[in-house]
Amino acid sequence: MTHVVVKIARHAGIVALFLVAAMLGTVSGVFFAYSGDLPEISAIDEYAPSIITRVHGTGGEVIGEFAVERRVLLEYAQIPEVLRNAIVAAEDSSFFEHAGLSVSRMLLALAKDLMPGTRAAGRSTLTQQLARHLFPQSVGFERTWERKIKEAIVAIQIEKRFTKQEIFTLYCNQMYFGHGAYGVEAASRLYFGKPAKALTLEEAALIAGILQGNVRQSPYVNMAAALRRRNYALDRMAAAGFIPASTAEAAKQKPIEVRGEPNQTPSVGPYFLEEVRKHLEARYGSKQLYEHGLTVQTSLDPRLQRAANRAIEEGLRRLDKRRGYRSVKRRNLVAERIPLEKHREARWDRPIVEGVVVPAIVTAVEPTRIAIQAGKLTGAIDREGFAWTSRRPADLVARGDLVDVRVRTLDAAKQTIVASLEQTPMLEGALFAIENRTGHVLAMVGGFNFGRSKFNRATQALRQVGSGFKPIVYTAAIDRGYTPASIIVDAPVSYPGGAGQRPYTPGNYDREFWGPVTLRRALEQSRNIPAIKMMDELGPKQVITYARRLGLTSPIPPYLPVALGAAEATLQEMTTAFAVFPNQGVRMTPLDVLRVTDRDGNVLEENRPEPHDAIRADTAFVMTNLLRGVVLRGTAARAQSLDWPIAGKTGTTDDYTDAWFLGFDPDITVGVWVGHDQKKPIGPGFTGTEAALPIWIDFMKDYIGTRTDRPTFDPPGNIVFVSVDRSTGSPSDPSNPSAISEAFISGTQPVR
Repeated sequence: MTHVVVKIARHAGIVALFLVAAMLGTVSGVFFAYSGDLPEISAIDEYAPSIITRVHGTGGEVIGEFAVERRVLLEYAQIPEVLRNAIVAAEDSSFFEHAGLSVSRMLLALAKDLMPGTRAAGRSTLTQQLARHLFPQSVGFERTWERKIKEAIVAIQIEKRFTKQEIFTLYCNQMYFGHGAYGVEAASRLYFGKPAKALTLEEAALIAGILQGNVRQSPYVNMAAALRRRNYALDRMAAAGFIPASTAEAAKQKPIEVRGEPNQTPSVGPYFLEEVRKHLEARYGSKQLYEHGLTVQTSLDPRLQRAANRAIEEGLRRLDKRRGYRSVKRRNLVAERIPLEKHREARWDRPIVEGVVVPAIVTAVEPTRIAIQAGKLTGAIDREGFAWTSRRPADLVARGDLVDVRVRTLDAAKQTIVASLEQTPMLEGALFAIENRTGHVLAMVGGFNFGRSKFNRATQALRQVGSGFKPIVYTAAIDRGYTPASIIVDAPVSYPGGAGQRPYTPGNYDREFWGPVTLRRALEQSRNIPAIKMMDELGPKQVITYARRLGLTSPIPPYLPVALGAAEATLQEMTTAFAVFPNQGVRMTPLDVLRVTDRDGNVLEENRPEPHDAIRADTAFVMTNLLRGVVLRGTAARAQSLDWPIAGKTGTTDDYTDAWFLGFDPDITVGVWVGHDQKKPIGPGFTGTEAALPIWIDFMKDYIGTRTDRPTFDPPGNIVFVSVDRSTGSPSDPSNPSAISEAFISGTQPVR
C-alpha cells in the first residue's frame, strides 16, 4: 500500500512539475509576446507631464493660469502623511509590501470574471493603475485580459526600476481628479482652495475616495456619492490601522465643505492676461504655453487692477442709470416650468458679500418691495433700492424674473439680504495705467465684462480722441518758442475746404468767442478755435511729427480738424503719450511681460524698460504745469478733491460719442475711455468731464489710499517761475488775486 502511495505521489509530483513548467512557459510566452508592444520603462526617467503655466503679478500673486492638464508637481516629502495614508488605504493597502502585483486581488478578479454576468473592478494595484495612466496608448483602458497582461508586465518593470516612494509620487502627480485637475495638489486646490499640505483628515479622505470616479463622484456633481466615497476611505484607513475607528466615525459625521472652484477662477485682470497669452503663444507656441509649465512674471499690480475693475464697473453702472431703466435681462423663469427653488446660477456658487452685484430671482412683487432669492439667500429690494428707476415695483419686474441686484446688507446667520436693483450697462469703458519711469503696465480694463466681450478697448479700439489731442498741439507750440503766456485770439475763423467742399468753420463747445486768451487759458478751458489756429500756425505735418514722437502710431491725416481730435488712436497710445510729460520728455514702451522661465528655472525671456527721447525735458515740464492748470482751474477741476499733485486733460468728441480723461501724477499715468462700440452718442452732456473723469477719480482714490509719501513734479534747471496775470499773461505782482506762478523755459519769460 505504501508503495502504491509513493508511486502515485511521484506521478503527481511529475504532473505538478509539468504543469508548473507549462504555466511558466505559457506566462513567459505571453510576456515575450506582449513585451515587444510595450514602452521602454526608462522613458519614465524623463517624466515631464503637462503642467500649469502660471502668470504672476508684481507681488507674486498668481493672476492667471494656462494649461491643458491642471497639474502642480510635488515631491514625496511634500505629500502630507494623512493624504498618503488615505490613498494607500482606499486604493492599495498592501502597496508597500507587494512587487507591483497583488496575487489575492488577481485571483479575486479572475473568480469574478468567470462568474456569469459579473466583471471585476477596482482590483488593480496602485502600480498597475499608474502603468495604464502613464502609457495609455500602449496599455490602454479597455477591460480585457490583454490589457491586464500588459498592465501587469509594465507594473513589474516599474517596480524593478523605481523605489516605492518614487512610484507613489508619480502616482500622486499623474492621476486625474476631475474638472481638469491632475495630481493631488491641483485636486486639493480644486476642492478645498488650499495646498495639499494643509488638508485635514476628512478632506484627504475625500480626495482619496473619489480617485476611481473623479467627475462622477465629485462633490460639485454628486454630493451623495462624494460623501459615500469619503466615508469608505475613512473606514479603510481605520481597517488598515492608520487611524482609530473612533476617529474615522467622528470624521464621517462632518459635512463636506468645498471651498475651491469647479471651474478656473476668473482672473483679476482678464484683458491683461489675454495680452500676455497672445505674447507667449506667438513667441513660444501653444504646446509650450499650455503644457510646459512656464513661469511668467508680469508688471500687473493686482491691487491697482482690482481698483480699476471697480472703477470701470461702478462708473458704467452709474452712467447707465442716468440713461433710464430697461427691462430685466431674463423674463419670467416660471414660464420655463422650472421650480424657482431649483433654479441655479453659476455665480451663486461663489461667495456673496456686501457690495457685490449678483443675479437674483424675483419671488414676489409687493407695492413697496420686491422679494428676491439668490441661491441660499433670501431678501428684498426695498424702496431705496429701486428709487432710481422712478417706477413702481409692478412696473419693473414680475415673479420669476432674473434680475441683477447689489447686496447692501447681509445677515449671515439668517441668510437674508437687503439689495438694490441693478442693470447691466450697455455702455463700454476702458482703463489703462502705466508707470511713468519704467513703462510697466500696472492695470488694464478692456471693457465692462470679459465674458460679454473679449475685444480689448484699451489696446485694440481706435477711437476719436477729441480734445485729448490738444496737448499734443501745444507741445509742438511750446517746443517751437511759444509760452503759456502767448496770446491767441479766440474769434470766428473759416478755412477753405477742398474742391467742391464748403469752407471749414470750427466753433467752440459753448458757441461763444472770448477774444484774446493766453495759451494756458485756451488749454485749461479746452477752447477749440485757439487750438485750430495754433495747428494752422505750426502746420499740421509739424504737429503730427510730435504726435509720432510721443508714441501715436495710428493713421493721422494732415488736416486742421485733427487739432480737435478728429484722428483716431487707442487708449494705450494716448496714455503712453501723456506719460511723457511727467517723465521729463522720455517715452517708455509699454511693458507687460517682464520675465519668463521654464519648468527647470531657465530664463527664456527678460525684458527691461525701453526709453525713447521724445521731447525736451523743459518742454515736458511746461506742458505738465499747463495740464496742472486743467485740474486747478479748468475742465477737470473736480479732480481737486483728491488733494494730490495731478495733471491731465478731458476729451469729448462731436455728438458725445467718445469721452476721455488722460491724467497723471509724478509716478503713474492713467487713461479712461467711455463710449459705445459703434459710433453713436453716449447721451446729451456726457462729456469727458461727466463720463470719464469720475471713473478716473475713483481709481486714483484707491491708488492714493493712505499714502503719505507725497510726490512732486520737479522742474529741470532751466525752468524759471514768473508771477503773471492768468488772464493776460503779463507780469503781475504775486499779491494780485488773479496772479499765478507761471513756468517758462529760461529766456522766454516775460519781463516788466
